[in-house]
Amino acid sequence: MEAIVQELKTLVRFKATTDIGDLVLVVAKQPDSLVYALVTGFERDQGKRDEWWHVSLQILSVPPQKVTWTLRTSQFTGQEIFTMGGEKRFVAAVDFDTDALVPPPSKSRKTGEKSSLRLVK
Repeated sequence: MEAIVQELKTLVRFKATTDIGDLVLVVAKQPDSLVYALVTGFERDQGKRDEWWHVSLQILSVPPQKVTWTLRTSQFTGQEIFTMGGEKRFVAAVDFDTDALVPPPSKSRKTGEKSSLRLVK
């Protein structure tokens, strides 16, 4: 999962924060999936001592699915890979700013090294 996330960071610009109305990229290890979701709401989980949030998402699949996940801020802002039900997940808001549509230059990939992800234009 760590390698997939690192590779995604060379192909997609992510925001440092996540707000209502943002599109997030959700990566799951099992089953292997990469989907977009629309953030529709946040509600503080008052039952937890630490800062946890009920994050409401509309997964953009066919058919669309509404889910609410209870996550810490670092988990829904792409700062950490986390597990749900023992399976690894990564969630981060995509930066759709016009200048950000061009992926950042990759310094981590060596010349001639082949990517496991494919950029579709």
